Amino acid sequence: MRKPLTMLLSILLSISMLAGCSSSSPSSGAAGHEPDLELNFTDGSSLTSAFTDPLAGGMKGVLENGQLRLFIDEATGGIAVQNQKGGKLWYSNPPEREADAQATGDNKDLLSAQLKLDFYNNLGQVSSVNSYTDSVAHKQMKLEQTPEGVKVFYQFGTTAKTAEDLPQVIGKNRFEEKIMSKMDKTGQRTMKIAYTFDEENAVYKRNDEALKGLQLERTLKGFEEAGYTDEDLQQDIAENGLSQTKPVPRIFQLAIEYSLDGDQLVVKVPSADIRYPADYPVNDISVLSFLGAGGNKESGSILVPDGSGALIHFNNGKTRYPAYKQAVYGKDGTTETTDAYAQQQEAKLPVFGLIREKDAMLGIIEQGASLATINADVSGRLNGYNYVYPSFTLLAKGDVTLSSSEQNRSLPRFQQEPPKTDYVIRYAFLSGEEASYPGMARYYQNYLLERGGLPEAQVAEAQDSPGNTPFYLELVGGITKTKHVLGIPYQSLEPLTTFTEAQQILEQMKERGIDNIRLKYAGWFNRGLDHKVPDSLSVDKALGGSKGLEKLAAFAREQGIQLFPDVALLRANQPKGFKINKEASRMLSEIPAAVYPYNMALNRRDRSYTPAYIISPSKVGGYVDDTLKGIAPFQTGGISLRDMADQLNSDFRKNHEIDRTVSEQISVQSLDRIAGQSLRILADGGNAYALPYLSDITDAPVTSSRFKLEDEEIPFYPMVVRGYVNYTGKPFNLSTFTSPRQYVLKSLEYGSGLYYEWIHAPNHKVKDTDFDYLYAVNYKQWISQAAEMYEEVNGVMKHVQNQRLTGHEKLADGVYKSTYEGGMSVIVNYNRTPVTAEGRTVEAESYITGGEQS
Repeated sequence: MRKPLTMLLSILLSISMLAGCSSSSPSSGAAGHEPDLELNFTDGSSLTSAFTDPLAGGMKGVLENGQLRLFIDEATGGIAVQNQKGGKLWYSNPPEREADAQATGDNKDLLSAQLKLDFYNNLGQVSSVNSYTDSVAHKQMKLEQTPEGVKVFYQFGTTAKTAEDLPQVIGKNRFEEKIMSKMDKTGQRTMKIAYTFDEENAVYKRNDEALKGLQLERTLKGFEEAGYTDEDLQQDIAENGLSQTKPVPRIFQLAIEYSLDGDQLVVKVPSADIRYPADYPVNDISVLSFLGAGGNKESGSILVPDGSGALIHFNNGKTRYPAYKQAVYGKDGTTETTDAYAQQQEAKLPVFGLIREKDAMLGIIEQGASLATINADVSGRLNGYNYVYPSFTLLAKGDVTLSSSEQNRSLPRFQQEPPKTDYVIRYAFLSGEEASYPGMARYYQNYLLERGGLPEAQVAEAQDSPGNTPFYLELVGGITKTKHVLGIPYQSLEPLTTFTEAQQILEQMKERGIDNIRLKYAGWFNRGLDHKVPDSLSVDKALGGSKGLEKLAAFAREQGIQLFPDVALLRANQPKGFKINKEASRMLSEIPAAVYPYNMALNRRDRSYTPAYIISPSKVGGYVDDTLKGIAPFQTGGISLRDMADQLNSDFRKNHEIDRTVSEQISVQSLDRIAGQSLRILADGGNAYALPYLSDITDAPVTSSRFKLEDEEIPFYPMVVRGYVNYTGKPFNLSTFTSPRQYVLKSLEYGSGLYYEWIHAPNHKVKDTDFDYLYAVNYKQWISQAAEMYEEVNGVMKHVQNQRLTGHEKLADGVYKSTYEGGMSVIVNYNRTPVTAEGRTVEAESYITGGEQS
């Protein structure tokens, strides 16, 4: 028994040490984040009233610019914004919230809050405070006029003492001499209620059940008048061997700034004003959760950026399904905690909104998007309102597991430093015809153009000669396959499509009339599809080597085919040549961030396979330079980026943390360097920060996740990027589409190109490999179908190539109308029966065109 007991004691000692480190880790080098307990909330001056409006219900008008007017409630910090075009008022908090019969308790208070903070304790448990319950109610709010607008300071929680400021146990003699002897009979009665005498141990024990309300106030006052100090508390703790510690005031401080910029309300949460105790690290900050919220008698929709975009209709009654909650730019691979497989799209654009019949609100996250989550819900679950808002992750949490023998325990570990970014959201208020999701898409498109967020120059050049619609083809060069010699396994490169075979496929495509081919060639260097890190590029000899790639590149140039050799820069798919301990991102547990492949049969990640590793963002720049140097001699004219526009990961290496905001900056700098080499960039995914550098996007979001709460799938993403970046969804032969007709109709409705993934080798070559998902991609079984689909789609889309998708509407169930910039429209019918639309018959699973054709 001695050895297990010794081991257990060792574990508990380690846990104790780690717990101490864990609880204090957020304050490492972060003394500036501690709250200012001397902050005075009585010295704020009254705001100057610039105007009044009876519609604002007594709120003070403080800013106006000809397009918008800003009102503020000095008692609660709530705001209202008036769009002077139409006069609609948008409130930060529902004006009729007191009459909401559904919301109770904390949910009722949240309707009056502008900010909510979720924070951890040292056990990793989450609690919340909000600006109404924990700030306004304590009169701990201060307003200040600034040159730009108005700033509101909040303090959450108070420094008022609690029962924890009293000793749990105090010796008999000390209690009677130090406390009781200095009180009158009334005070002594108070103390005898507050403390119970333990005759056996000759001590007084604190009676927590009694220490509430007025009794607590009297007891605290009695101790104070008796001269009991913090030093006395520490003495009693030591003398009685108590585990009690001096309580840390649970105080949080935050500010929010409001200003007007043209037709936009700019809301800013400055990082410099975010203060919190080291023992209570802040997890999330929710901003203006109910701005513009629609009541349960109103009609309208919530716009969410799920994949291509989706609408959630007000009051849809779907409260048995989860609320909408989706991270902008997808999940961080270093904080991913589940192995479960979730088939869903990601939010590629940092936008959200509310749509009514004559008015709409569009929110654009301008700073802090990589840390943002979009939240939305309908009335009937927590309250009687339909709402959407952003929240921002300040400090991430991970778990460290200690184990020995049969003893296991997980302890939290927190991100050391918060991101060095402000959190800025711009709200635009639209009216009339613009108060729709096509209008919101146009608005956001123009917003990006004004700020260089779309590659305008490339579009202008392309529109001079529109040409045919793009056909995207991914060819897989080689894969690794386990083979055996004398029963000994070894990894060998299995060629699936050599450079010569690739040229043959391209020639056959041209013969069948497929034009404007954009070839993504994957698995061509450093041992195949899951290639080694590109610290140097070695073209795989089994495919034809460097000479073969040179010939393919020359052929592509001659035939007007755009060639994009594919490379992964954010993930090390093979451990060989990769220094895992030095170059892999670390999770908060300090373990290298590994990514195991999904096993669709098990519906989870399969940890029996060798994992890939997330490359630390600090190493990405070096790999980019090596890649550019290695690819330059082949004059490909383009490059395919498998992950740089699709993934965004942190590195929580102790004392060298890189958060998502810095990781985003590194990706942008890398994209800028690649574009600077005059390479056209094709990329998977297409996150917003990557759009200025891309000519083409594969695996673009052309569907939503179709969450149960959602009511309609819309082409918001295509309406933002079309005309500036070409795009396509997943390869048809690897997609969930079961019918070529449905795929064709989606291309016409969403303005996307066709896309296939092929190999030249027989399908059986991928059997018993890690790439058996390529079991049915031999080009011979698809090329004729592809040619037929291309002829049909190109016959329509060549008239609108490089034109924006300016209009979209649902005419009936399964019937949609898309309108392109030149005036041409397409009505598609996904139903298996004919329909009549705008006075014309649309056959089953077919389409009609109308309007002008350029």
